[in-house]
Amino acid sequence: MNTLSALNDPVFAGFLAASMRLAIPIMLAALGGLFAERSGVLNIGLEGMMLIGAFVGFVVTFATGQLAIGIVAAVLSGVTGGLLLGLYTITLSANQVVVGIALNLLSVGVTSFFYRLFFGAATDRPRIEPFAPVDFGGLGDVPLVGALLFRQDMLAYLGLSLIVLTWFVMKKTRFGLNIRAVGEHPEAAETLGVDVVHTRYIAIALSGGLAALGGAFLSLSATGVFLDNMTAGRGYIALAILILGRRHAIGILFAALLFGSADALQLRAQLLPINVPLQFLLMLPYVLTIVVLAGFAGRQGTPAALGLPFLRSGLQKG
Repeated sequence: MNTLSALNDPVFAGFLAASMRLAIPIMLAALGGLFAERSGVLNIGLEGMMLIGAFVGFVVTFATGQLAIGIVAAVLSGVTGGLLLGLYTITLSANQVVVGIALNLLSVGVTSFFYRLFFGAATDRPRIEPFAPVDFGGLGDVPLVGALLFRQDMLAYLGLSLIVLTWFVMKKTRFGLNIRAVGEHPEAAETLGVDVVHTRYIAIALSGGLAALGGAFLSLSATGVFLDNMTAGRGYIALAILILGRRHAIGILFAALLFGSADALQLRAQLLPINVPLQFLLMLPYVLTIVVLAGFAGRQGTPAALGLPFLRSGLQKG
């Protein structure tokens, strides 16, 4: 089999398409983390915001029959979660790690409770018709890039477009400059006329909205159902992807694809006649992320004021 035939192999093409699909939700959550961290706020609550987004998106889509309305509702739920995080961490100067973990734990209980309140405890779970892949005709058969780029649905393309938009906002706009300024030296930014609190609130709201959009991808695109704790730690993985991608939009895309490829590989490995425990295969993407992340440890690209609450008189130490 020559190289071109191998790239056109249906199994390999399916692997590439799955890699992109599995990368999108983590990529979106990591983009959310990027906005928060660049502004100086550590959003540990990405996991909870993803789960809330998955739940709200599913429930609203199920009730209205409109995927677009479900997406909007999911994003708004994430924005609300982000503003709640901002209330405690920006206005009240609470510990950002503690508040984020509390939001994650709260989201598990809230989504589980309201799911059973709305749908009962029946084993036959309600479903919605998820986003369908966009038909690009023969473009989907182009070696390598066809499966990656032309076998996805509209939500995936929205996610990819947000990579470009995030890069542009962060690097080419005054708003992006303000975000980076308040994350590096909020006192200096305040002196130059930048409203640090207002900027951080906008950043954390965007962070929550993007994370919730990533969660909505799981229920409205990948599965068409909502499951308890269906994010399965992806919000925490997004934090690792953020570091691996050097807190840069393009870096996040490639880091998320690395995780998505490992996830797709373990799913396909489960179908092979190999004598490997299922649990080891399920560990593969997480172990790979940890191993690769170990080589990127350190504070490269970490905003100087990350995790430190801002007071009008300066940074609160300790």
